[in-house]
Amino acid sequence: MTTSTEHESRIDPQWRSWEGAHGGHVAAVALAAVRSRFAGGARPVRTLTTHFLAPADAGPLHVSGTAPTSGRRTAACVFSGHQDGLPVVVGSALFGEGRPGVAYDGQPAPDVAGPDGCRTVRLPGHLAPFARQLEIRPAGPDLPLAGGDRAELLAWVRFPDGRPLDAPAVVTLTDVLPPALYAVWDVPRPVPSAELTVHFTDALDAGGSLLGGWALVRIRTDHAGAGWAVDDSAVWAADGRLLALGRQSRVVRGARP
Repeated sequence: MTTSTEHESRIDPQWRSWEGAHGGHVAAVALAAVRSRFAGGARPVRTLTTHFLAPADAGPLHVSGTAPTSGRRTAACVFSGHQDGLPVVVGSALFGEGRPGVAYDGQPAPDVAGPDGCRTVRLPGHLAPFARQLEIRPAGPDLPLAGGDRAELLAWVRFPDGRPLDAPAVVTLTDVLPPALYAVWDVPRPVPSAELTVHFTDALDAGGSLLGGWALVRIRTDHAGAGWAVDDSAVWAADGRLLALGRQSRVVRGARP
């Protein structure tokens, strides 16, 4: 039998992006609401999909969710988020228990210098106000708005407030770097997220979080055309463990003066 209820969360005004609130932050807020209100229990989250219907504003986000009766190993929750009675996001989350199995790592962490060997950069405040909530140190040769030939960015990132690297924090990290197309552009333009799906690894199963600290984040564009782009991202803990893989569809808007 399916149940439905509502939970009020808040969008932090410090997590503003070029168009409304930062998408990764909105998705993380929705996941936290779903876990606490609709999908309680010990099962770790395995996948989160969020569709962004409109830019979210700072303030209350009313998250409604339906959670079907759990199966033996999985439970799925469909949710929606509204502001002022209008839909902002819809999505789903899949939760599942872990069990013994064969381990395989097809996405090893890139071999780069540690964060102590990389210099901090500040993203322009008018383009990414939310970046003030982060410390970002590029770990690869490609930089935003450098006019390079490869749509990929790699950087060490941490939250200065020392928050644990739990599932909502990792969702945010999949979306904190500039769109990967910024590595080949020299003029900024809005590239808002239309959909973000995050797949979590078993590194978060034990206790659901890691101590706060550095994470290595990579984002790259697999394809762009007709005003859309597909970005892939990966998040590794400082010890090299893969935490999550993300993929998102983005709208590529025209350059602004």
